[in-house]
Amino acid sequence: MLPDIGEGIVECEVVTWHVAEGDTVEEDQTIVDVMTDKALVEITASEPGRIVRFHYAQGENARVHTPLYAYVPDEEAEAESAESAEGDVTAPERKQAQPEYLAEHRQEGDDKIDNKSKQDGRHEESQRRIPATPAVRRLLREHQLDIHAIAGSGRNGRVLKEDVLAYLKQSEAHETDVEPDDSRKVGEAVETDKAAAEACAVASDVASHEVRSSRLESKAVPLKGVAAVMARRMVQASTQIPHFHYGDELDITDLLALRARLKVRAEQQGIRLTLMPFIMKAMALAVIKEPILNARLSEDESEILYQGACNIGMAVDSASGLMVPNVKGVERLSILEIAREVGRLTEAARSGRVAQADLKGGTLSISNIGALGGTYAAPIINQPEVAIVALGRTQRLPRFDGEGNVCARDIMTITWAGDHRIIDGGTIARFSNLWKHYLEHPDEMLLSLS
Repeated sequence: MLPDIGEGIVECEVVTWHVAEGDTVEEDQTIVDVMTDKALVEITASEPGRIVRFHYAQGENARVHTPLYAYVPDEEAEAESAESAEGDVTAPERKQAQPEYLAEHRQEGDDKIDNKSKQDGRHEESQRRIPATPAVRRLLREHQLDIHAIAGSGRNGRVLKEDVLAYLKQSEAHETDVEPDDSRKVGEAVETDKAAAEACAVASDVASHEVRSSRLESKAVPLKGVAAVMARRMVQASTQIPHFHYGDELDITDLLALRARLKVRAEQQGIRLTLMPFIMKAMALAVIKEPILNARLSEDESEILYQGACNIGMAVDSASGLMVPNVKGVERLSILEIAREVGRLTEAARSGRVAQADLKGGTLSISNIGALGGTYAAPIINQPEVAIVALGRTQRLPRFDGEGNVCARDIMTITWAGDHRIIDGGTIARFSNLWKHYLEHPDEMLLSLS
């Protein structure tokens, strides 16, 4: 039965079945991944048993509170196996005596014998199941790796992402390791094949043209899941909110130097320190002076609702589509605490497994489009928030210092989008200037920390 996932969700897309019909599963083992409007959700087995039938194929939409798959609990599965092993002529009669919901999904005659042999093999495989998260298993599938070939360093032999990456790195190093004799043979082969390559140039050009002409295809792809929600909300936000944009640039030379000094200490605690925690903390401090940036309009647009916590979201380009998880209570967190949360949310979003709580309650958003490229962007507000900022890429550019000398500085361009119903140009300019001051003078930002 597909459980009620909450958030008013009435159906989910079946993304991946992690087992096959006939497989034996353990309690809490992941059975299937389903995609809601916001994130990927794992459905696990409620008790040990054997999978009998899937009610939905991958890519189909499953309704909440409808059967998702049929299974036989462990005790009944063992009883069925014992009966099948007797092999007398009364087996079909005994099968009819089973509960109705089991008989509905079983095959008769030769098909049952074939399924039994497959199930025995799968049962043996399930006994050797190596623990790993769905994200790790997805990585294994992408590289066509066998999990049994990788030594797990986690608890109970669990294969971690680091184990897979280390295995891939070792394999690449082995493939590129060429002995001296092999190198000489390769050189001889190259000389020998040179004439043949020149003779095939015309044919190669023709084949290349054929390949180029067949790289594109016409097809229709359903818009669903996170992508469908993003499309709907972007249209809603862009048509209902009167956007206005405000651009500026930040000199983050000193901030980069501070981050470089603190990076080693953060790594000792297992934390990856980027610029994002500093940017978020400075934003939360500026909100204290201009709290309307942390507000929202009531549904009937009759009140401005000021929020008691600064929950800053960050847009993440995940495999499932755009997600905006948020760090809760940034004004109360230290730089390292923010960095830890940023790392956790980024990893969860990229694997498509963000908790619903991490996607709700945002008050301000950041789009770090500069990490991919681009200097300027015009972001769309993440409704019901009232402002969002897009960060451009950092560039080393010439600037004049206080004495009129040209020097190299690290410059980041930023573009704000504000809801003009409650925010005017002067408000966002004052807010942005204070935020900018904290980032350009990080020592003064430290003095403002409580």
